[in-house]
Order: sequence, then structure tokens, then C-alpha cells
Amino acid sequence: MSIYDNEKPSQSDQQQYEQPIPPSKRNKGKSKLGYFLSALIGVIVGALLVWLIVPNNLNNDTAGSTTTTQVMKSDPVKVSTDISTATTEAVDKVDDAVVGVVNLQKSQQDLWGSFGNRGNRGNQTSSKEAVTEEAGTGSGVIYKKDGNQAYIVTNNHVVEDADELEVRLADGTKADAKLVGTDIWTDLAVISISSKDVKTVATFGDSSSLKKGESVMAIGNPLGLDYYGSVTTGVISGLDRSVPVDLNSDGTADWNAEVLQTDAAINPGNSGGALVNLAGQVIGINSMKISDSQESVEGIGFAIPSDTAVPIIEQLEKNGKVERPSLGVTLADLADVPSYYQQSELNLSADVTEGVVITGVEKGTAASKAGLEKYDVIVELDGKKVENAIGLRKVLYNDKKVGDTLKIKAYRNGEIINKTVTLTSTLTNES
Repeated sequence: MSIYDNEKPSQSDQQQYEQPIPPSKRNKGKSKLGYFLSALIGVIVGALLVWLIVPNNLNNDTAGSTTTTQVMKSDPVKVSTDISTATTEAVDKVDDAVVGVVNLQKSQQDLWGSFGNRGNRGNQTSSKEAVTEEAGTGSGVIYKKDGNQAYIVTNNHVVEDADELEVRLADGTKADAKLVGTDIWTDLAVISISSKDVKTVATFGDSSSLKKGESVMAIGNPLGLDYYGSVTTGVISGLDRSVPVDLNSDGTADWNAEVLQTDAAINPGNSGGALVNLAGQVIGINSMKISDSQESVEGIGFAIPSDTAVPIIEQLEKNGKVERPSLGVTLADLADVPSYYQQSELNLSADVTEGVVITGVEKGTAASKAGLEKYDVIVELDGKKVENAIGLRKVLYNDKKVGDTLKIKAYRNGEIINKTVTLTSTLTNES
């Protein structure tokens, strides 16, 4: 039969296409459908059980994602993190022991100000009175608490010429301070305050054990008390640096300060503050006066080593002064004397180019008793050549003590003389 015929299939053909399905095959089809439905139901039930058992985790994850998206779209995420490092721990140990030191000086002020000669006052003389004003600020380090007193080390130039001193503690408390003693040669000073508000005392470390490259922190008040307790970090750049210092501002170096060099920023106001190692120990007292001698170049700061500072501090605290051996003379470097006067007044030969000229001898002093005179030119001390006044002071202050004898070789009117001096004490800036 053609597939295009419209005739119905014959009965035999219909039987061929519509033969009944055997019962076994019908049951097998029903079995597969049952398995499928059972599996589907099992999956659904399992999913429901999982959702019921761990809903919080799912909800939290979902909520977290949603919250994160919302926070990012609106407010910045605020994370509270406590980060501690060796640096922060070191600063915490000493930070509150670093204080502000205010130098107060009296000045005369006109009570009537600019109105003194105006109006109906006529020729009345303007009245003046002494007013105490802030002349400068620096830093200091509380190093000792003894009964009712607490002691603070700072720089000599911070307290110089002060009529009154004031200390500001870390909590903002202000305390009147008393000057205990100063030493111009090391630029150190000690002041004291009442100990009632003092909670932290710094500990000195061993500066002789420092290494180049070791991390340090400078703590102080750069540019005044508005930046109280500032911390700058760096390393020890150099050890045993010898820096010439002009103590009397006459343009001539009077002394070579033996100091530590650091690249931690030390600015005006940092003077007297602490240079601290990673153990939280004070291993230096910062001095901007010494740093100024380097023409304020960037990245070079200086601090007085703790091993130098501690003996001076102990003397200042005990005696209010530092006792050093003295000759009792005033000096000038031979190199600063014009060659004409070297030959005409001192009668020196041209080959004498180094030494120290005595420009004055005080009566009753060690030099006077030993027979030294004005215009003697010292060239050796205990067999060591003396090039200038700094070298002479270095021998006196570093190698000798009061009561020691010192052999001096000098020229007088062009002739060599030898003298032996028994050194006495000095409390002045003379040698």
C-alpha cells in the first residue's frame, strides 16, 4: 500500500501495529517509573534535611555576602587591629618619661603699651614691669624618682639664661622645675620637679654596645609643645663621632663633642629628648645645638652617648656642677695668630706651626704656680703633641683629674721651656 493512500489499514495490518504489550513488560515500565519517582523524592527530602540541619551556616554565609555588598556601597569597612612591633613596645616603655621643658625669662614691658603717649596722659612717663614669658622650649627625660623629687636630664642650652623653668608631663600636667646643675662642655643639665605626678622613669642603656645600623627612635617635642612626644625612627649611622662645637657663639670651635650619629630626625625642640634602642633604653640624649654645627644637613643628627652622659648627670645631681682639672689660663690657637706676630712678638721660627698660645694667666692658679706666663706657646702635654686648644682640653678633661701632675713643653721667646703643673679644679669655661 502506498503511504499516500487514504485508505485505512486492513485488520491484519492494524493487528500488526497494535499488538498488546505483555504483562511482564508493562510491569517493568512501571518499576522504572517508581524508581525515578523514589529517587526524586529522596533528593528533595535530603535537601530539606540539609537545609534544616545547617540553616544558620547558610544564612550567615548569605547574610555575610549581602552585608559586605551593602557596606562596600555605603560606608567604609572599619577594622580594629592591634599591631605591636619591637618599635612600638620600645616606645611604650619610655614615652611617658619624655617631657617638655619650657624656658621662661623675664622682660620689661610697658603697662600702657602703644597708648602710653596718647590722649590726655600728656607727658606722663609710661610705667614698666617685669613680665615672665616663654623664651624657648625643649625636651627632657625623667631618669630618677627619689622620694618627693623626680630628676630630669635635658640640654644646657635648653635651660640657659632661664629665670624660671616649667615642665609639661605626658598627661598635660604642668610642674614648676628647679635647676640642679648645668655643664656647658657636654651640653647637659639636670632639673628637678615634684614626683607626685610622675608615673614613668626611663632606664639608661649601654651606648658602648651599639652597632652601626642598629634601629633607634628619637622621642621629643620638635618645633615646640604642639608636637609633644613625637617619635622619629632611624638607625645608628656612626659611633664615636667627634664634632666641633662653638660654645660661646664667637664663630670659633671651643670643643669637640664625642657623639652618636643617627639619621632619625632631630629638629629644634628635640634637644634634651631621648634616643632609644629597641629594648626601650635611653642610649643617648639628643642635642640640636651639636646638630646645628653641621649646617642643618638632612639626615644627620647627634646625641650625647649615655656612657658619657651618666657620669656627668651624677655629678650635676650631687654637686650641681662638674669638677674638671684646670690650668687657669685663657688660650688662642697658634694657627689663628698672623705669621708676622708669630715672628715679631712670639719669636717663633717658621717651622713651628702648631700649638696653643697662653693669652692670660690667672693669679693663684696651677699655671701661675708652675711659672707659666702670658705668650708662652704650649706644644706638648705629657709628651703628646698639642695642635690647638681643643686638643689641650681633650687631654685635660679626658685623661686627667684634679690633683694629677702634667708635664708641659712650651716656647718662650723662641726658646723651649719645660714645666710641671699640679692640676686644680675649675668651674669656669677656661682651661
